[in-house]
Amino acid sequence: MPTRLVRRALIETVRMRRRQRGPLRASWSLEVEAVSRVLHHYARRSGWVPMTLQRRAMAAAVPRRAPRGVRCEPVTIGGLRGEWLIPEEVERERVLLYLHGGGYCIGSIDSHRGFIARLARYAGMRALAIDYRLAPEHPFPAALDDARAAWRYLLDRGVDPERAAIAGESAGGGLTMATLLATRDAGEPLPATAVVLSPWVDLTLRGASIDANDRYDYIPRRALERYASRYAQQTPRAHPFVSPARAELHGLPPLLIQAGEAETLLDDARLLHTRARAAGVESTLSVFPDMIHAFMVMGLPGAREAIGESADHLRAHTTAGSDM
Repeated sequence: MPTRLVRRALIETVRMRRRQRGPLRASWSLEVEAVSRVLHHYARRSGWVPMTLQRRAMAAAVPRRAPRGVRCEPVTIGGLRGEWLIPEEVERERVLLYLHGGGYCIGSIDSHRGFIARLARYAGMRALAIDYRLAPEHPFPAALDDARAAWRYLLDRGVDPERAAIAGESAGGGLTMATLLATRDAGEPLPATAVVLSPWVDLTLRGASIDANDRYDYIPRRALERYASRYAQQTPRAHPFVSPARAELHGLPPLLIQAGEAETLLDDARLLHTRARAAGVESTLSVFPDMIHAFMVMGLPGAREAIGESADHLRAHTTAGSDM
């Protein structure tokens, strides 16, 4: 069935529901509520769907064409699949390493190419995306090892860390923070800044927003438990590289943290921001009203503003001569 017809059917379903019960959230448009409800109901049934099928479904749902105005160049990093996304107007010296989300179990370069390309284009910098190994086949620390290998790959090829950044959304935000911590602990050069979007940074699942925002968002506690156990397996979930919001955060570069007001992982973002600032790290937290988890990646209202803020932050902290 054509995507346009599916979208119209979903919006009409929400319209009929609103006639009976009113809007789920007063400020939500029909489209936002439709997206939220589809993802909400799918997430509560996804435990029955084999992981291989979920990965195929995500891959099949994204456009196959290359992003407009961005050149894609495949690269191999020690056996790891990677891809450069290079906008037409770019400062080649400025580089972004992007780590996709997906609960450490799903997601890929293919599923996130469009968003990464858009962020790279807005920020005017090259972006490197990688297909890090996924759980449960490859539990912690496989993803972290791959992210660190990608960062070292950039350094080995002469990328100036003062003109580079790491970013990621959801589990990719947690992986971004873990990469910073492991790099700091190893005494290796850190990037100039990091951006984490709707970050999953506390796999102990202690955030009150997980239950408080359950009716609005699409990632319930049950799904978080499933993903956390597949990724951590025998490692305690409080391990600082598994739940980086609970780590010692001193010595890290400036952070931009974004989250949606209606998402279940809102308290993860708040905890990370609070602990980072207490550790002396420059941190900015932006909470977007009424938005759900990873709204910026899905192109929902507020996405343009969020991407613009991320791009401005990246540009400010990776431009030569910046004193920020």
